[in-house]
Amino acid sequence: MPKKIKKNTGPDTARNAFVNLVFSFFSERPNSGFNYKQTSSQLGISDKREKEQIRKALEELTTQGSLVETNRGKYKLNPQLIAAVTKANTISGIVDMKNTGKAFVITRDLPEDVYIAPSNTHHALNGDKVKVHLFPKRKDRKTEGMIVEIVERARKQFVGIIRVSKRFAFLVPDSSSIPVDIYIPLNSLKGAKDGQKVVAHITEWPEQATNPIGEIIHVLGEPGDNNVEMNSILAEFDFPLKFPKAAEDEAKKIKNEVAESEVKKRKDFRKIWTCTIDPVDAKDFDDALSLQKLADGNWEVGVHIADVSHYVRPGSAIDTEAFDRGTSIYLVDRTIPMLPEQLSNLICSLRPNEDKLCFSAIFKMNEKAEVLDEWFGRTVINSNRRYSYEEVQVMIEGAEGDYKDELMVLHKLSSKLREDRFRKGSIAFKSQEVKFQLDDKGKPLGVMIKEQKEANWLIEDFMLLANRKVAQKIGDRKGEGEAKTFVYRVHDEPNPDKLANFSEFLKKLGYKFQTSSRKSITSSFNSLFENILGKGEENMIETIAIRTMMRAEYSTQNIGHYGLSFNFYTHFTSPIRRYPDLMVHRLLQWYLDGKPSVNKEEYEGYCVHSSEMERKAMEAERASVKYKQAEYLMERIGEEFDGLISGVSKWGIYVELTESKCEGMIPLRNMNDDFYYLDDENYRIIGQRSGKVYRLGDAIRIRVKKIDMQKKQMDFEQVKEGIQRKKW
Repeated sequence: MPKKIKKNTGPDTARNAFVNLVFSFFSERPNSGFNYKQTSSQLGISDKREKEQIRKALEELTTQGSLVETNRGKYKLNPQLIAAVTKANTISGIVDMKNTGKAFVITRDLPEDVYIAPSNTHHALNGDKVKVHLFPKRKDRKTEGMIVEIVERARKQFVGIIRVSKRFAFLVPDSSSIPVDIYIPLNSLKGAKDGQKVVAHITEWPEQATNPIGEIIHVLGEPGDNNVEMNSILAEFDFPLKFPKAAEDEAKKIKNEVAESEVKKRKDFRKIWTCTIDPVDAKDFDDALSLQKLADGNWEVGVHIADVSHYVRPGSAIDTEAFDRGTSIYLVDRTIPMLPEQLSNLICSLRPNEDKLCFSAIFKMNEKAEVLDEWFGRTVINSNRRYSYEEVQVMIEGAEGDYKDELMVLHKLSSKLREDRFRKGSIAFKSQEVKFQLDDKGKPLGVMIKEQKEANWLIEDFMLLANRKVAQKIGDRKGEGEAKTFVYRVHDEPNPDKLANFSEFLKKLGYKFQTSSRKSITSSFNSLFENILGKGEENMIETIAIRTMMRAEYSTQNIGHYGLSFNFYTHFTSPIRRYPDLMVHRLLQWYLDGKPSVNKEEYEGYCVHSSEMERKAMEAERASVKYKQAEYLMERIGEEFDGLISGVSKWGIYVELTESKCEGMIPLRNMNDDFYYLDDENYRIIGQRSGKVYRLGDAIRIRVKKIDMQKKQMDFEQVKEGIQRKKW
């Protein structure tokens, strides 16, 4: 709609109105230039007299110094005013860049994300921390703005394919969230050849340049090679490919033996039955459980955690590298450990029939799994048996096995803990793990879906208990004054607006979701997850449900854990693979020794870094799964599979294959039997002529048509056998 200027005003008032209108227009577009015709057109003004007023307003603003004439008849906001104009109404956030060049800035300052047009991204890239100037809010329009400052770059290096010509080269990034190629001068190739996969970093990005300029820092090798692709994923997320020599040298000097002098300082649990339960292919066993019957008929359960803090001292080369990494990364075919393998797989790992140093939480429990007493401190253990989850699961289901009686007691107690947790409002988020059967070159031969069962829950329940009780030990002062600085694992309440939108979304799919109270919310979540199990909309609903919730993170500010319904919670149980757990061990011992509170601001910085590294590790792990799924289907182009419609968009129908959980898309442009349009309110696409409907949750048979390994994209086509409709 054209801008309206009030007619019933005097000449000065009318002139000022046009001046203000034009100034506001240029303030919203500080980096763009326009002549008077373009300005009039953008403002929706076509009347000759009003266009003349626009021209005069441009001249007046230039005379005032508010605008500058960059070329003859073309104007732009005076650069000296940009800072003043944008300082007011400015927010901070993280860039979520799309492959089209547009972006959204995710911010805690507003209830919604801020839309950024491609012309207003100011050379920002995906994940960057930025400052955004908000444009005046328009009715029924999303919040818009422009990026005015890049506070911190999210990444230092970029991975992709190098394309070399006679005079220059370009790096084509693997990531679809990087919408520009990086210009590489020929003298900065470092031996890279056309078509190879490389790592580069940006050296400069001139203000008026479309593309950044960079140089190659590492040549990875030929695309498609398993090691090259896995290293590409690590480099893509800024994870190192090897340990520094100083850290490796330190690790080699640590002896794999427990000195008797150290044993005397600790509680000795070596004669008490103890076991570990882990995935069958695990090498780093960082937690163990012990069990003994007490004279009064109660049980003593020990949660024993590898005492990494005994070996890794603050400020050492190992500690510095562990902090930088923040976490171990679990790719499809390998683990990138936080600690050198000498520590993670040997010295600290709670291997069976070996004396090991631990930091333990010991609980006296009755038959109802109620905690009657607790103790925290350093111990020495000797595990009687190393179990896989599968071994314990078959015993829970009735099979015989080593120390079955002890395991069944732990199973019974853990079940009581779990029942109590859900009764008090814990949300049962489901998790499925995609596992690949690989050959010796890392090529996927098969796909398996691993779900958690009682054996997994047995360990999880006792780890949750230890984490909760350790946090409560430090954080719950019971009126004794301010709590000491500690590292908590926190999870905030969901945003009410997001919950309301989620409820409306579910109503259209035929599901009820109550938001009247915390109890009704958690009950609704748990009922929902049971009802969608195995259905086509399961993946989409779970994804949206998780996005509706706030993200769990590390913080010194304890706000509790909403999803678990715990007032106090931390991460104490995995110091081999998570740096926050190592910080918790050190702080717990510090306070057990009666020492004063540490600096809160300093530890909050550590928490922020740990949360960021955790997020990056999860993204790298998902990228490796997506790559292997694409590689698995690459060998199956032309084959047919059953699937469920897992999503719909204006681009196409997303289908998740039933057997392998691979998700691909049937592009609408390839559906030639009709012209299909998106009915996004009802999560379906409709044929304009035939009225044929494809809806979320429908069963469908597809054929694998095309695989793009670089983009990790899978294109399907429908096998023309119709669809099976889900009844709502």
